[in-house]
Amino acid sequence: KQWYQRRVHGVPWILKEDGSRYFDDSYKFEPGKDEVIAEGTAGYVVSYGDMLYRSWDAVLRCRQEGLNVGLINKPTLNLVDEQSIRKVGSSHFVLVVESLNQKTGLGSKFGTWLLERGLTPRYGYMGTVKEGCGGLTEQIPHQGLDPQSIIKRIRELSQ
Repeated sequence: KQWYQRRVHGVPWILKEDGSRYFDDSYKFEPGKDEVIAEGTAGYVVSYGDMLYRSWDAVLRCRQEGLNVGLINKPTLNLVDEQSIRKVGSSHFVLVVESLNQKTGLGSKFGTWLLERGLTPRYGYMGTVKEGCGGLTEQIPHQGLDPQSIIKRIRELSQ
């Protein structure tokens, strides 16, 4: 079962495990505050934007296989949520998944933020690494950012 199957204006809904919408009419954006989509005991995926629903798909598939991975939405990329970073940084692994350039995106900064706080989980990040043309349908798998690629990286980091 996919937890992002409903769409509005082409954007998938992020659904909670009970089927209700995470970002419903009561949702209120708080600048600098990360959002826990799902708690995890094995490690965390941190994502945002167009990669959030792909990451959620990968996380849910891992959870169905018995790997209790959590998911954090990071809507404010330039601010550190101290409570959230301590939570994910105290876990076994952290994987940042984004569609920005791997060299200059959130993933390149997040590892530094962890180390500055003395947090040393296994760490990985995924982002665009190749030139390409076409739309998201072609680019996401071309860049290795599809849910199956995310699952593969989660499995590697969870070892």
